[in-house]
Amino acid sequence: GDGTGVSLPAVLDFFTDLLSFYSEDYGKSFHDVSHAINNTFIKKDFGISAGPGNPQQVILTANLPFTESPGGVIFTSMDAGVTFRSVQLPFHPAQAIQFHYQDPKYLVVISIDDGLWLSEDFGNSWSEVHEGVHTFTWGSGLTLFFSSSPKGTARRGELILRRTKDVGKNFTTIAKNIVSFGYIGGFLFTSVMEKLGSPRVIYVSSDQGDHFRKAQLPSATTEQFYSVLDGDEDMIFMHVDNPGDTYFGTIYTSDDRGILYSKSLERHLFGGEGKSDFTNVTSLRGVYLTNILEEDGRIRSVITFDRGGRWRFLKKPENVNCPETSKKCSLHIHGEHSHFSGITPMLPLSEPTAIGLVIAHGSVGDSISAARPDVYVSGDGGYTWWGTLRGPHHYSILDSGGLIVAVEAHRDRQISSIKFSTDEGQCWKVFNFTDHPIFLAGLASEPGTKTMNISIFGYRPDDDDQPMWVAVTIDFEHLLTRECGEEDYVQWLAHSDYDSDPETDGCLLGYKETFRRLKKLSACRNGRGYVVSRQQRPCPCTREDYMCEYGFYRHENTSECLLQPDFLNQTQDICLNGELEDLQNTGYRKIPGDKCEEGVRPPRREDVFKKLCGKDISPTSANSHTKRSKNMAVEHLFIVFLFAAGHAGSYCGVRSYDKT
Repeated sequence: GDGTGVSLPAVLDFFTDLLSFYSEDYGKSFHDVSHAINNTFIKKDFGISAGPGNPQQVILTANLPFTESPGGVIFTSMDAGVTFRSVQLPFHPAQAIQFHYQDPKYLVVISIDDGLWLSEDFGNSWSEVHEGVHTFTWGSGLTLFFSSSPKGTARRGELILRRTKDVGKNFTTIAKNIVSFGYIGGFLFTSVMEKLGSPRVIYVSSDQGDHFRKAQLPSATTEQFYSVLDGDEDMIFMHVDNPGDTYFGTIYTSDDRGILYSKSLERHLFGGEGKSDFTNVTSLRGVYLTNILEEDGRIRSVITFDRGGRWRFLKKPENVNCPETSKKCSLHIHGEHSHFSGITPMLPLSEPTAIGLVIAHGSVGDSISAARPDVYVSGDGGYTWWGTLRGPHHYSILDSGGLIVAVEAHRDRQISSIKFSTDEGQCWKVFNFTDHPIFLAGLASEPGTKTMNISIFGYRPDDDDQPMWVAVTIDFEHLLTRECGEEDYVQWLAHSDYDSDPETDGCLLGYKETFRRLKKLSACRNGRGYVVSRQQRPCPCTREDYMCEYGFYRHENTSECLLQPDFLNQTQDICLNGELEDLQNTGYRKIPGDKCEEGVRPPRREDVFKKLCGKDISPTSANSHTKRSKNMAVEHLFIVFLFAAGHAGSYCGVRSYDKT
């Protein structure tokens, strides 16, 4: 929704397909609109698609047997489900229909016989633009990348990477003999086995596939893989797996071209099922959470506040005691591994509109615990934490962070109440929303984090012991009736430790950010019109604004970047490809996106770089080189990409409780 009150036009029946309903009051009431789609059942796995730029645009995909129909049927709506148009397709979709991220009238999907189908009029007409397609992704503008098999085979190393810039009218082959590819943050990645049987390497393009250059990363054998963990227009986080079934690898961070990579974190946990605990804390810039696998088998959580420049263990919450046997006590966060294993019902949660707020399941001690986790909240982007709720919960952020709601997660017990907090989880109130308890299935807020409405989905057994599904929507505007005024807000300096030099306090990635933020004790509502307000000021450069150059590493007891012992023996490829001029002559490189001015400049290391390739690459000679890009020669590749009225009471969290 977009403030209109319209909710998605369907409720999921977990035992059949979708029955279509429509709500225009954020799910408080629903109207059966099955007649508008001819009482057709909708696919359960990918039956609903909503436009990214216009929530009024909705597509339902009918569930029709492949053998009984020459093509599938979709229902399109331009008014969020009030009316639908039926469209007979000349193919059967094999997946969800994908909208263009900026212009939803452009649609693309792969059919069950591997055809790539495109629509330029919001699904009214379709044309097959290519055969034998395996995967695709939108690039910049109307650019579409896809991998295809010219011989109708899906064998590794026999695919080609193609590109169309005009929605399927003309095609260009930009790589051959590939297995897969990925696109993130404006960078196009592909993994390459340059010679048959040789380890794989990564090639990167920053110009939509016109030119590729080899990424300076360790090669990966058939027992390893690459994984793009996160990225934007400034830099990329790349995981390179260790050989064998080790369940860990190394995180590297790139320069602003995605070519030169520096080691960021070793022993990064990455499960064999393709699960990573790597989490982007979207409520504060530069912050990422993840878990590492220690040599003794323990799993511990680490956090970075400067985009991977430095990682540290999380602080223990002040109101939680450490186990008596703990020697290195800190907070550990449950991520994708725990969620996949059923230990936690939700992943860590943060939102760009809720500045500094992070909610996550965790445990306190020497390492992460497999016991029932508790819920912890941070209001400053992960610097400090507060133990807030005992046991697993479903939780959601409402009203741009002014309100947090949570419901206890039980597999064998029904629930009838919801908890809510207006002070970032320090105190909670309890609201009984029904006299007939339900088994909880999940929470949904609409529209997003700006709303004051939360829908609770679940079921209760009926007289025949069959599940009867229930949706309860709570409008907190009736509980928080006061609109926030100017006196309810305070200026908050992000990344401040309150003890450092006022001149540099809060400086991160070269600048300070001060936000206008709601006071914790203000029980009022921001409202849907709330906009995050911030002020930025540049900072003088320090050593913290620089990452180590490719071939260098930061010693654990110093901020100096030291040359890797075997680096001089690994430069042959750089020399042969004419990429030596890409390296700085200091051993340092400013972190991508860093905006610092003047201040500290790292010392030059010309003595080291003069030895590389037998060349002198001082600034004068480096500028004399002609920069060149080389097209990619590809044979085999493999890459993993990790690419959504009752009675009230209240209580506050105990100041200190034991965790054993």
